[in-house]
Amino acid sequence: MRVEVIGAGVIGLSTALRLLQQGHAVTVRTAATGERTTSSVAAALWYPYLAAPAQATRRWGAVTYDVLSALAESDPAAGVDVRRGYELLSSPSDPPEWAGDVRGMRPVTTSDDRRHVDGRRAEHGWTFLSPVADMAAYLPWLTARVLDAGGRVERGDRLAPADLRRAPPGTQVRVVCSGLGSADLVGDAALRPVRGQVVLLEQVGLDTWVLDESGDPQRPTYVVPRRDVVVCGGTALPDRWDDAVDDDTTLDVLRRARALVPALDGARVRGVRVGLRPVRPEVRLARDDSLGPEGVATIACYGHGGAGVTLSWGCADDVASIVSTL
Repeated sequence: MRVEVIGAGVIGLSTALRLLQQGHAVTVRTAATGERTTSSVAAALWYPYLAAPAQATRRWGAVTYDVLSALAESDPAAGVDVRRGYELLSSPSDPPEWAGDVRGMRPVTTSDDRRHVDGRRAEHGWTFLSPVADMAAYLPWLTARVLDAGGRVERGDRLAPADLRRAPPGTQVRVVCSGLGSADLVGDAALRPVRGQVVLLEQVGLDTWVLDESGDPQRPTYVVPRRDVVVCGGTALPDRWDDAVDDDTTLDVLRRARALVPALDGARVRGVRVGLRPVRPEVRLARDDSLGPEGVATIACYGHGGAGVTLSWGCADDVASIVSTL
């Protein structure tokens, strides 16, 4: 089938690649690529965050965990590494529902754990192995795989709602993977932004990620090492559409990250990024032909919140399954 995928973030590219692997002819149509996408701002630690429903996200996340873990072992160019990390909590809790889907999960209790997290003594929480994607490498890698598989990536103006009422000649299927842009594109008022700001610091030899969930949920503190930089966050401000860097927020993120991981004291700032997470009461992944022109099967796949990377391959597989039934 001839398929048009709208959006070139991690969801759109993963979906396009799966459909190409099924033998379909795929064109990715987008207004932004690479560093201009929201996906590029992600810390890209595999971790279900701001996404529902629980049963589906667990299934999508488990698939993606396995795919990313395999990539880490088989293809260094993908920019994915599996790293141990620490989720710190303010009080004891049961393991997360997805505990059985990850490797190396155990409570944070040992003195060794406390030495790893010396900025905030680890009293409660969990430690496990999780893939981390360096988006500066991973998004170009995905794009290259799409092109190598015979797909096309066409960059143009941002689509307007009226553009959904028509499609290029021969198009049989359209998949809307346009993230927060879907709010206007398909008129989905349930899709709202949650603003995130991160600071990129030079890599100082860190190989362990830390997520502190014991504080203000609108000011989550996390430190996620990539190969060349360390991503420090962050914010989770609902219904904030502004994407300009806020200097006071930068200073606050630096203060919290360095208090959590003192090894970052003195590390130089390499950049500051802002992204608007596409949050919805539930991820929308379903066929809805009313969104497109007559004769074109249309599938919505958006609203992944702060878990686009985490859910990407599982969602791509579901889209491919829908297309296979057409």
